[in-house]
Amino acid sequence: MRPIPQDYRAVFETTVTPEMTVDFEELGKVHPVYATYWMAKHMELASRKIILPFLEPGEDGIGFEVRVRHLASALPGMRVRVVARHQRTEGNRVYASCQAENELGDRIGEGATVQVVLPREKIEAIFDRLRARFEEVRRGRDAPA
Repeated sequence: MRPIPQDYRAVFETTVTPEMTVDFEELGKVHPVYATYWMAKHMELASRKIILPFLEPGEDGIGFEVRVRHLASALPGMRVRVVARHQRTEGNRVYASCQAENELGDRIGEGATVQVVLPREKIEAIFDRLRARFEEVRRGRDAPA
């Protein structure tokens, strides 16, 4: 990975949809506002945009940590802007701070992410080992008793 400048920023903007509101599946819909888990996803997305221009061929990043504080709301139809800012890089870990605001200018969230940059082959090998373990367990469950 090439060096990422201090305070390098990336932005993700979206309009809150009904699907992005709080819905706890088996517990049902709770609040008709932008859900914390969507905010976390969008912070991770904005943070990923930080590393992409600096990856070397054959490298990729994988999420390692997301921290989010949900401070205020955004309603369906409102624009949300998430700004990720590069804090530092330590070895192959890229640290970013994030802020989210609604179109009224309210800060609705703040947080941080960490991504790990690895050779793409290593990431795929990790997934391949997990897939093999899962298939082995699944075969064991499906075996006749």
